Amino acid sequence: MFPEILREGIWHTTSVERFEGILAAGSILPEPPIPDRDRWGTAFGPSHYPFVRSIGAVSVFDFSGFDETTYEEKYPNSMWRIFVPCFSKWDESIWIELDRSAIRDKFIDGKALIERWKQKELRGNIMPIIEAAHVGPIPISVFRRVCRYNKHDQEFRQIQMPCI
Repeated sequence: MFPEILREGIWHTTSVERFEGILAAGSILPEPPIPDRDRWGTAFGPSHYPFVRSIGAVSVFDFSGFDETTYEEKYPNSMWRIFVPCFSKWDESIWIELDRSAIRDKFIDGKALIERWKQKELRGNIMPIIEAAHVGPIPISVFRRVCRYNKHDQEFRQIQMPCI
């Protein structure tokens, strides 16, 4: 069952370790200092890298109005379940909700993103409609809340942001 907490808002998901790097950097970076082997969608080389990466953006999710059954019928190859509620390779995921009004100038919604994707020759991977983008770094000042999801507990717990 799809987590209700994610139905509204714009979210970025990451690992616990990478979240610590986000806090240290003061923002979510489009090109964080992590090796390609540890990134999503890099196994088949640069032409298959996520589309969002190719435009200098950070991948975010917007599940507004999301219905998993309808979505899977329309986009059967989308790999959203690998990330929701927790990336399959991790025991825990961090979900960061972003302030929609604070990011609006650099935000590309899912529909506009898919249109850009269709116009590019080297397309790269994309999760249609639910994947959106933020061009450039996302400062921690626009975080609305941060939640930690644990596979074993199967629940989201809001965590306090440390003072930086």
